Amino acid sequence: MPNDARVIPLRPAKEPLWRDVVGEVLRGERLAQERTLKDVADAARISMPYLSELERGKEASSEVLAAAAHALGLSLTDVLSLAQGRLAGLHPRVRPARASYQGDVRLAA
Repeated sequence: MPNDARVIPLRPAKEPLWRDVVGEVLRGERLAQERTLKDVADAARISMPYLSELERGKEASSEVLAAAAHALGLSLTDVLSLAQGRLAGLHPRVRPARASYQGDVRLAA
């Protein structure tokens, strides 16, 4: 009996995940400062392999992200703002349809 199972992606292929974008921001900032993984990991008091995983998109707690940010001389807000800016640049904001009312009939514009 042939296996005709369909693979259904869990997310759209072109939309980046938040954790990946945050990791790109961390890596980009580290490289811009010409610092090594070891240097930043030591300053953040996390392991070098774990920092590497964060830069590659591993989920992390806000405490760990804040430690990595501070080790780079940034606040957690700075890192999250940079990540949000990258996402906004990748996907221009789509305006939701505005609803208008005419009498008892609701029309979408």
